[in-house]
Amino acid sequence: MNLILLGPPGAGKGTQAELLVERFKTPHISTGDIFRAAIKEGTPLGTEAKRYMDSGQLVPDEVVIGIVNERLLKSDCKNGFLLDGFPRTVPQADALDRFLQSNGRKIDAVINIEVESAVLLKRLTGRRVCRNCAAVYHIESKPAKNTGICDHCGGEVYQRDDDAPATVSKRLEVYAAQTEPLISYYRQKGILHSFDGIKPIKEVFEKVCQALGAIPQ
Repeated sequence: MNLILLGPPGAGKGTQAELLVERFKTPHISTGDIFRAAIKEGTPLGTEAKRYMDSGQLVPDEVVIGIVNERLLKSDCKNGFLLDGFPRTVPQADALDRFLQSNGRKIDAVINIEVESAVLLKRLTGRRVCRNCAAVYHIESKPAKNTGICDHCGGEVYQRDDDAPATVSKRLEVYAAQTEPLISYYRQKGILHSFDGIKPIKEVFEKVCQALGAIPQ
C-alpha cells in the first residue's frame, strides 16, 4: 500500500509513522530524516537544506522531488511505502503523481492528522533532542531525568533551531499557506482520511488502521 502522511509540525506524524511501518511492513520515507542526515554529514545538500529549515522555510521543490523520486525507485519500496513530509505543496503532489503514473503506480490513501495551532506551538517549543543519539524529550510531558542530559547515552539534550518559538510560528504559517491546500487536493481525489491528533496515540492509530483496512487492494 502506497501511503502519504499529512499534518502540521508537531501533530504526531512521526509516532503514527512508526506504528504504521510496524503494522504494514513498509518503508518509512521521511524527508526530514533525509535532510537531517545530510546536515549531520555536512554534504552540499545538507548545507543548503539547513539554511531553509533553520528559517522555517520549505526546501525548494526541485531538490526535494529529486531525492524522493530516487528513494521510491529502491527495491524496498516495491510493495509499498509511507511518505512523511512529502509532498508539502500542490506542485510537489502533481510531480509525485506524474512520477508514480510513469511507473504504473499510485497513492492509495492520504492520512491527515489534525491538531490546533495553540497545541502545536506548545508541543514544539517544549521539544528537546539528544545531540548524540537523537532521542526526543519534552520539557513538560517527557523531560530528561537530569536536565540537559540524555537518559539513554548521556549526550547533550538541546533545543533544535527549528523548534525555537519564532521559527515554530513561521513553520506553522508556512504550513497553513503552502501545505494545507493539499487537503483539498487529496479530498477531491477521494483518498483523504482525516483524524483528530489530540486523541490518545493508540486510539488515533486504530482509527487509521480501520480506515486503511476498508480500502480495496
